[in-house]
Amino acid sequence: MLCYGIILFCNLVILLTIAMEKRLHKPMYLLVFNLPINDLMGATALFLQLMKEILLDSRSISYPSCISQAFFIHMYAAGSLLILTAMAYDRYLAICCPLRYRAIMTNAYLLKIIILIWILNTTMIVVLFVMVLWLPRCRSLISNTYCDNPSLVRLVCADTSSSNIYGLFITFFMQAVSVSAFIYTYLQILFTCLNNKQSDAKSKAIQTCGTHLVSFIILEVTGVLAIVSYRIERFSPQVKKILSVFVLIFPPTLNPIIYGLRTKEIRSKIPLIFSRKVTHF
Repeated sequence: MLCYGIILFCNLVILLTIAMEKRLHKPMYLLVFNLPINDLMGATALFLQLMKEILLDSRSISYPSCISQAFFIHMYAAGSLLILTAMAYDRYLAICCPLRYRAIMTNAYLLKIIILIWILNTTMIVVLFVMVLWLPRCRSLISNTYCDNPSLVRLVCADTSSSNIYGLFITFFMQAVSVSAFIYTYLQILFTCLNNKQSDAKSKAIQTCGTHLVSFIILEVTGVLAIVSYRIERFSPQVKKILSVFVLIFPPTLNPIIYGLRTKEIRSKIPLIFSRKVTHF
């Protein structure tokens, strides 16, 4: 409950700060705005069910609730990669093409990017679950801490090869696109910063990109740990359960703290939000 409370508070502070400060209504911060929404979706899907089971001393979950939890957790995982990839593209345009940035990254273009992120994310995950849910079930035991697609597949007593292939395909596709985009954009940003003689512009670019890169590394490391926990049978069940929840705890907890403390524009506006609300009260 404490962990979920911290996640809820920190992400809501970032959301309110960006929403209420007109000076932050810029492409970079509007993309950042989607990150806490996505993080809250993943953390809520995990923690609400987990707290319910602890408080009621129950280890059971209804099948519809299991499907809902698994759906939103996968939406969170895929959405994190898509949002961070879009943010890498935005930083690439801002630093490598500064004179063309405002002409390219218009409000209409930014809206199309955000809509595309959520439509692509929803479509991929809906197809993934439809391929599993129409198959007959003959089991009812899930060994993981939370419901996810691999757990639902293990409940099926039919051929799941097509679902497994599609799941591996979208996992590989998402990783290939996001990692390739990060490598390309950050190499271009690095070359631009090295050739930029203005120390102020260089330090600002490094600070902004460093924050973004740390968020991506945290997501990738925790995601890899979750995948490894499924594949290595030698791990004890307790270790597997701990590793599997890292990706749903650390990014939602650290992302708002990283952006709130390391991004000067957001950090300077957070106290204004609290003072404004106190004054109005």
